[in-house]
Amino acid sequence: MSQPNGADILCESLLANDIDVCFANPGTSEMHFVAALDRNPRMRCVLGLSEGVVTGAADGYARMADKPAATLLHLGPGLANGLANLHNARRARTPMVNVVGDHATYHLVHDAPLTSDIGSLARPMCDWVGKVRNAATLSADAAEAIRHAVSPPGISTLILPADCAWSPAPPQAVKRVEAIAPQRVTDEAVAKAARVLRSGARVGLLLGGRSLRQKPLAIAGSIAAVADVALLTETSNARIERGAGRVAVDRIPYPIDLAIEMLKEFDALILVGAKDPVGFFAYPGKPGRLAREDCRIVTLATPDQDLPDALSRLAEAVGGGTAQRAGIAAPHRDEGTIPDGTLSSEVIAMLVAQMMPEGSVICDEALTSARSFFSHSQHSAPHDYLAITGGAIGIGIPLATGAAVGAPGRKVIGLQADGSGMYTVQALWTQAREKLDVVTIVFANQAYRILEGELRNVGVEQAGPNARRMLELKDPAVDWVSLAKGLGVESVRVDSISAFRHAFDASLRRPGPFLIEAIV
Repeated sequence: MSQPNGADILCESLLANDIDVCFANPGTSEMHFVAALDRNPRMRCVLGLSEGVVTGAADGYARMADKPAATLLHLGPGLANGLANLHNARRARTPMVNVVGDHATYHLVHDAPLTSDIGSLARPMCDWVGKVRNAATLSADAAEAIRHAVSPPGISTLILPADCAWSPAPPQAVKRVEAIAPQRVTDEAVAKAARVLRSGARVGLLLGGRSLRQKPLAIAGSIAAVADVALLTETSNARIERGAGRVAVDRIPYPIDLAIEMLKEFDALILVGAKDPVGFFAYPGKPGRLAREDCRIVTLATPDQDLPDALSRLAEAVGGGTAQRAGIAAPHRDEGTIPDGTLSSEVIAMLVAQMMPEGSVICDEALTSARSFFSHSQHSAPHDYLAITGGAIGIGIPLATGAAVGAPGRKVIGLQADGSGMYTVQALWTQAREKLDVVTIVFANQAYRILEGELRNVGVEQAGPNARRMLELKDPAVDWVSLAKGLGVESVRVDSISAFRHAFDASLRRPGPFLIEAIV
């Protein structure tokens, strides 16, 4: 091989750190990096037809693979198109390395049409932003970006000027970055939480992050068994391992009145990788903080700390280290066949919960339509549940796409609202090209239903003509079957219980992408 250029060094740096998937939507300034990827067949390159697909897929991939992917984005506008799903990824604490191409350093003075302040665009949605200095520093610059992505998990953006990519790179060692182990919580924090559990108060253990994996949940279950503590989780989480045989947790509802009602019984909340719960929005006459004003908030562990270790030590402190776990979900009982009739969101949630196979990965962006799925699926076959974490809609189909790349051999089921699905429908094409095993269920209610509820929350009981035109997806209705087929995904429209059951069963028996438009 001839002398490597800067792009080669960057690609080798990623691969040396086990970053072997790149979700991409490149442009002219990234062509030398594209060529370097072509010279490295170990790197799996996945094309997204919009940058929101690219960043959302990288999020879903990392949630399942437990390691970062790279993205390749074109200058500031390309990055800007992907920022909404970077916001979601940051809220999920997803590790990711974004490579954003820039003009050659000497070309910036000309203020060409695509010139922008890439760093300023990136910083609000990223945990670290850096720029390659020259081809000689690329190994060090790449290592810095990777280090910030994995320790603790976060989003790094490395700006790559075109001339740094194409210039010959002098000899430099490609660096292997060692992730820094999460910090252990202090003995004082464990003791303080234990005192709260022994106080006789009604306590909720609010879990987040990696405390929602199977083993930490089992430890939390042992704490609940001896301390009469409720196991709770935030409304939105990156990944929960749940279903039959696993410890169940109660999720704080999205509607503010339901959330306040749920939390009013608690005298204290112990936070384990979670935050003091607040409402998604402010509403006239309603509090922003969801717990009672006199509810005591005690932090056992912050999201960056070692959550499994913190739970283990708390269990030992309260005598739950060897206790029987509480809250184990039993398998679904056979409740008989749901009779045929008109399809509804509630019935779809029930059928998916009953029929999904063991090891399924659920990607939920159905919002209001699948709100009951979480409770229906508590006793389903063991599965992983991934949700929208930052509230920026348009992540569902890309999230499922990336999850399928990150968890090969597992069936991915996307619960998708029709309005938010239209933000990044292009991800269906990526599913088709990559032959990903994803079933997308579109809840076609032809409305931004969640916004209808929000309108009522601010005191508008009856929407007028202008409001309806901004909240309805009618005149014309979106034809999801035609959209999916045009993007290479087999699809079907159903409007009855029997038709949905048949279509969903068929989709579970065949590999590859499939879309069900469910008229509800």
